Amino acid sequence: MTYELHYWDGIQGRGEFVRLALEEAGADYVDVAREPGRGTAAMFAIMKSESEPHIPFAPPFLKDGDLIIPHVANILLYLGPKLGLAPEDEGLRYIANGLQLTVTDFVAEVHDTHHPIDMSLYYEDQKEEAKARSAAFIRDRIPKFLGYFERVLRQNPEGSHHVVGNALTYVDLSLFQIVEGLTYAFPKAMANRKAEYPALLALRDAVAKRPNIARYLASSRRLAFNEEGIFRHYPELDSAG
Repeated sequence: MTYELHYWDGIQGRGEFVRLALEEAGADYVDVAREPGRGTAAMFAIMKSESEPHIPFAPPFLKDGDLIIPHVANILLYLGPKLGLAPEDEGLRYIANGLQLTVTDFVAEVHDTHHPIDMSLYYEDQKEEAKARSAAFIRDRIPKFLGYFERVLRQNPEGSHHVVGNALTYVDLSLFQIVEGLTYAFPKAMANRKAEYPALLALRDAVAKRPNIARYLASSRRLAFNEEGIFRHYPELDSAG
């Protein structure tokens, strides 16, 4: 059965973490908002339904038959075993989920660099606050989170080629997206710190070379980073730290 991914059209955003897993696995899926005749109207029809017993709060959410699964980490916890992107060991699956939830926390902080006051306001309405928030993010939060993931990679008893277990998981794909997104949003900060994260950068490079991912990155399905998504490049917010 074809998976249906519901997310906003035109941005990678949080939906990209799910897309990467589906693309790596060669899964049969549709990005519903980009489907002619459906678009975001189909997404809102589910979210605003007065009869669906388990309506999602916000996108992204995945529809698998009659089952609707919301939240990125929850979707990947569900998809991981089905797509061969989760550890076989049940205990390690919870470790992977915990790591993905940490990615979720980090993504929320990335978003708040450009919208630190109010999500309903434009970036231009909170630019000065965004400068202060981004300076603190570059100084404190990038090394906090990336340093943590670097240690997890290095201390994986199965080897530092993967973040958990001895094979590729959805968390590896998510860390690829984190590094790619931060490099787009904060190129000076990331260039200045790249020597601190050799295992993460090696993982990013290895994921980019995987055949299915490489084809996806070169295709029109991979939306470009832009200033409407989570990872936004505003030069005035970037610094070497």
